[in-house]
Amino acid sequence: MVIAADMLCADQNFDMAQVLKFFRLKGGELAIYYEMEEGESSSTRGIVEVCPDSHRITGFFEKPQQGETSSRMASVVFYCFQRQTIPTLETFLSNFPKTEDRVLGRYMEWLINSANFPVYGMKLPIGFQLIGQVGLPDYTKWLAHYSTVKSKPQVKAITCRAYARIGIIGNPSDGYYGKTISMTVSNFWAEVTISQSKKLVLVPHPLNDPTEFGSLLDLHYISRKEGYLGGLRLLQATCKKFYQYCSEKGIALSKQNFTLRYNVNIPRQVGLAGSSAIVSATLKCLMKFYNLTDDDLPKSIQPNFILDVEKEELFITAGLQDRVVQVYEGLIYMDFSRSIMEEQGYGNYIHMDMSCAPPFWLAYLRDPSDSGLIHNNVRQRWLNGDPEVIEAMTIFAELTDKAKTAIEEKNWNELAELMNRNLSLRRSIFTDACLGSGNLKMIEIAQQHGCAVKLPGSGGAVIGLCFDPQKLIELKKSYQEAGFVFCSIVPYCPENRGTTDEAPVSKG
Repeated sequence: MVIAADMLCADQNFDMAQVLKFFRLKGGELAIYYEMEEGESSSTRGIVEVCPDSHRITGFFEKPQQGETSSRMASVVFYCFQRQTIPTLETFLSNFPKTEDRVLGRYMEWLINSANFPVYGMKLPIGFQLIGQVGLPDYTKWLAHYSTVKSKPQVKAITCRAYARIGIIGNPSDGYYGKTISMTVSNFWAEVTISQSKKLVLVPHPLNDPTEFGSLLDLHYISRKEGYLGGLRLLQATCKKFYQYCSEKGIALSKQNFTLRYNVNIPRQVGLAGSSAIVSATLKCLMKFYNLTDDDLPKSIQPNFILDVEKEELFITAGLQDRVVQVYEGLIYMDFSRSIMEEQGYGNYIHMDMSCAPPFWLAYLRDPSDSGLIHNNVRQRWLNGDPEVIEAMTIFAELTDKAKTAIEEKNWNELAELMNRNLSLRRSIFTDACLGSGNLKMIEIAQQHGCAVKLPGSGGAVIGLCFDPQKLIELKKSYQEAGFVFCSIVPYCPENRGTTDEAPVSKG
């Protein structure tokens, strides 16, 4: 391997190990590039056109004139060549006898556009100051400026949130090519903070990741209630997958370490998407820390990324629904129809008007069992082509479309009826024995008060509608006397968000 470079980075050094890994993976020549900032002229750079799928550079333009290419991806004059490619320099030099043409940019232009050699591009999500033909005074001046910048305090920590969600209507799980409507709620959230540090550190949560216990009894109780390793494994798995994604997608990360810490108030094991919220918030932090945008990791793909973290790294049974609503935020209609999923790899996601959201209430178990048991054997029956399950999933999708119309028209009586039908259908295929006594008791209390009710997730909680203030007070009292937690849902509306990801937290 031969490396040719002539550039100075405006940020910290990028991870050379990651660059070399991508170089070996592609088995072709490699060129580093970045997206030019507004005001930078493409006529001063070597511009590349890159295939977004294969990452192969399809065109190279050395200091192009206006109209020659619309690309804003600029080469930083950092190239990796295979040894067998070096002899092509002789051919290039014989074809271009003029001294002014004998530069790396012209060579790359010839190698890609004329010789048609496979050259791949790796993107750096950072900016550059000095590239190409500059003198020693330019470097000295810029290095002095950079030293001043480095002596200043580090950039303050970045904090991001992802919110709990409630499933309003549709499939009880989204692995059936169905449809669903979900909404983020500001009552509960996961919060992750990232800050630059000398070493990469994942900070255990004092309550969720304990390593010391008062007794064996304490260990038993905490492990039964909180599970094992809490959210620390979610942070670690997300970081691992993030590096892997960037390496495979040709994104070279700046070489800087960080400290990650998290906090979460989403009740565990009640189907409000607590685990995926931690992963979602961690992904947001990593993207901001490394200056990645939705162009680098498209918003439509981010839910797939979060799902892969949980399924492939941690073997958590899950689907796209929770991750979609936590990435897009607000009131989201999701269509996971087979034809759509097979064609594009993700569903169609539509933001609905949050002002149309009705006043939901939420009740959940204080000490839930593993809500994952709620799925029983329905998934396998669906895979086996069980007519009853197939028909149920079709009806779930129909209920979702009708609920979308009802919400848009603020027809709450219709929505209440659809929610009740959704629950009845779910009980018919999952059976009451699978739902468990806690879920059934919460359903019974709501029905005794004449309220529409359904499960908002995999189990452990219920949501409902109640428009009579006096009846709502009585409902709350009934749930609390029965040992459940009750609160009114406060929708999380991203449009009301300020300059950060934070939103007011309801006290319930």
